[in-house]
Amino acid sequence: MSNHKTINLVVFGIGNVGSTLIQQIHTAKKQLQQQNITIKIPVVTNSKLAFYNEDGLTHTWDCDFQKFSVPYKVNEIISFVKAQQFQNLIAIDATASTDFVKNYVSLVENGFHIVSANKVANTLHYDFYNTLRNTLKKHNKSFLYETNVGAGLPIIETIKNLYGSGEQITKIKGVFSGSLSYIFNVFSERNKSFSKVLQEASKLGLTEPDARQDLSGNDVARKVLILARELNLKAEFQQVSIESLVPKQLNGKTTLHQFKTRIKELDVPFQNRLASLSNDAVLRYVGELDVVNQTLEVKLVSEKKQSAIGQLRGADSIFEIFTESYGENPLVIQGAGAGKAVTARGLLSDVIKLSNQLN
Repeated sequence: MSNHKTINLVVFGIGNVGSTLIQQIHTAKKQLQQQNITIKIPVVTNSKLAFYNEDGLTHTWDCDFQKFSVPYKVNEIISFVKAQQFQNLIAIDATASTDFVKNYVSLVENGFHIVSANKVANTLHYDFYNTLRNTLKKHNKSFLYETNVGAGLPIIETIKNLYGSGEQITKIKGVFSGSLSYIFNVFSERNKSFSKVLQEASKLGLTEPDARQDLSGNDVARKVLILARELNLKAEFQQVSIESLVPKQLNGKTTLHQFKTRIKELDVPFQNRLASLSNDAVLRYVGELDVVNQTLEVKLVSEKKQSAIGQLRGADSIFEIFTESYGENPLVIQGAGAGKAVTARGLLSDVIKLSNQLN
């Protein structure tokens, strides 16, 4: 049993994804034991409060959090894990916070590896991206973020492996957003108004509380940028050309309530787009990274129903990776690209991958 490893996780963010991850870790306990891994969670936090238990969370962790959590600063958590002399430290970023990523560098300097579902760190200006990677190298720490693109689908890993083996990736194209996948898959069936489909998607919990965040295309643009940087393109977010689906008159100055009451204003423009298509075509909202020409685009396009992108159903995401070896036939990765269960599973899978590398 000498090769048994205890991994100590600090989970930042206990919303849908964070709490699902904790649940999955409890459920996977036996399986992990068979792989000689024990995962302990000595600290969990939300944006303001932290709950500490040096022996690790138990099944009643959410009640414990309600009762015993205290206000915290990240440096207090760092002091706590140092005082306890915890080894194999991994910080999980299950927040969506722009501010939290400012802690990554000091977490790494203080002995943490990082596993993140938060896209912010990889989409800030390139200087930050670079500084973080240099810090990781210097301290011999890992930063894994498979769930940044495609939730539980192995997109980043596949691209890293292809690129690392010298394969020339020429283009990556696909439907990168589960919510926009659902919206256009259903709308292209031609029997419902756009606003109706959007309201259904909201009810199913597929969109952000303000659906304009999905319709703006910014989330898809972030994913395109992350993939570009994996291929060593020194791109910035401003370089992504984004076709926003939010009409000008419902942008910026209108409140969420106004947007919801005027949602039918979306119907005619999208109906016209659909009407202009031939019968064997559908609308798809795609991200496209053209590596050869170094262009990053997010746009609404028409696709043949028979194509891989045209055949999408439900809220699936799809990624087509074109390379020199694969020629005209891309490598296609498709599946559930959104949802708390697959995202949490992706985080756990990054934790296991990392645990296997720790000696």
